[in-house]
Amino acid sequence: MIPLIRGFKDILPDETPVWKAIEDTAIAIFQSFGFREIRLPIVEKAELFQRSIGENTDIVEKEMYTFPGSRGEMITLRPEATASVVRAYIQQQLYARDPVQKLYTIGPMFRRERPQKGRYRQFYQISAEVFGIDAPYIDAQLIVLAWTLLERLGVTGLSVQLNSLGCPACRPAFKRALADMLAAGTGGLCADCLRRKDKNPLRVLDCKVPACREVMKDAPSMTDYLCEDCARHFSKVQSSLIRQQIPFVLNPRLVRGLDYYTRTAFEIQTDALGAQNAIAGGGRYDGLVKALDGPEQPAIGFAIGLDRLVELVSQTMPQKPFSPDIFIAAMGEEIQEKAFDWSCALGLAGIKTETDFSGKSLKALMKRADRVGAEHVLIAGSQELEAGVLVLRNMNTKEQVPVPIDGMVNHIKQYLKDYQ
Repeated sequence: MIPLIRGFKDILPDETPVWKAIEDTAIAIFQSFGFREIRLPIVEKAELFQRSIGENTDIVEKEMYTFPGSRGEMITLRPEATASVVRAYIQQQLYARDPVQKLYTIGPMFRRERPQKGRYRQFYQISAEVFGIDAPYIDAQLIVLAWTLLERLGVTGLSVQLNSLGCPACRPAFKRALADMLAAGTGGLCADCLRRKDKNPLRVLDCKVPACREVMKDAPSMTDYLCEDCARHFSKVQSSLIRQQIPFVLNPRLVRGLDYYTRTAFEIQTDALGAQNAIAGGGRYDGLVKALDGPEQPAIGFAIGLDRLVELVSQTMPQKPFSPDIFIAAMGEEIQEKAFDWSCALGLAGIKTETDFSGKSLKALMKRADRVGAEHVLIAGSQELEAGVLVLRNMNTKEQVPVPIDGMVNHIKQYLKDYQ
C-alpha cells in the first residue's frame, strides 16, 4: 500500500454530508448579502504571494509549496485565497464592469506547516472579499456575516477580537515607537523575532511564542497612533457592531500576520477549539490592488477555516448515513438485465437506488440490503417476472405490496410519496 502524504487527509463519504451542509449554509448567506462565487486555480506565480503576503511573513519564509514551472518560473500552490482573488479582479478587469465586487470562494489551500489536530498541509477555507467600498459599514457587515454563519451552524462560545492597523499615513509613527521599544531590550525574544524586529517589527506582535508574548505585553498600541480618518473609521466599525449586537474585544496585539492589512483587522474565536481557537479572520487591505499593478481600489475580506469548522459542527449536527430508497434484489442471472434497466429508470426518476448484480439468493440479498440501510427492497425473481408483478418490501414495517412491472417507476414514486 502507498500511504497518504503526511499532513494531508481523505474526506470520506460519511464525512462529506457535514462539509456539504456547511458549504450550502455559507452559500445561502453569501447570496443573501449580494456575494457571487468565483473559482480560482490552485497554482499561481510565486511572486503573487511574495508581493502580497510579504517577504518577511511565516507563510512566505517557511510554509509555501514553491517549485520551478516548465519555463523556469517559480510557481506556488496557493497558501491563501485573497491574493488570487485580487489577481483575478485586476487581470479580468472586473473593476471595469463595476468597481464594487462582492465575491466568495470555497476551496483548498496549501501550507507546509507542522501537522496537528485541526491543521493540515492541505486545508480548506471559505473566503469572502469586497472591492470598491471604503465605508466602515462594510467592515462591520463582513463581521456580521461571518458571525451569523458560525451561529447558524451551531458554533458556540464565539468572540470577536478587533483592532485597527492604521494606514500609510499613521502606521510609520507606530512602527518607529515599536522599533524603539524593541531596540531598548530584546531579551526573551525567539530567534525569528530577533531577525524580524528590524525588518518588520509588526511581525513580533504576531508571534505565538509565549516568551515573545510576555515581552510584548507592554508594547505600544496602534490605536494610540491612529490618524483622524482611521480613528473615525474604527469608531464607526465599533458602533455598527454594537447596533447589530455583535460583542467584540479590542485587541491591540492583533495584526493577522499578513503585510497587506490596513485599518480594520479581526478574528472570530471560539472556546470550543482549545489553544487553536481562531476559526475566522480577516481585515481591510486597501493598498493591495494597486500594489499588484491594479487601479487604486479599497478592499476587505475574511476567511473561515473549514477543517476546524467541520470538527465543531460534526459534534452537534445529526449524522444521517446515506441509505437508498430502493434496493433491487434480483435473484438469478436471467433477472440481471431487467434489474439494470429498472435501476436506471428509478435513478433517472430521482429515486435513490442500489442494485446487487451478483445473482445471490434472496436471503443473501436481504442481508446486503440491510447492510446498506435500504428503506425498501424490490424483490424480483423468475416467478415475479412471469407474473409481471414485483414485490416491494418495507424494511421497517416488513409490509409487502405488489408493484406491476408495467408503470413500475410511477407506482414506486407514488408509494414513496404516500409512505413519507
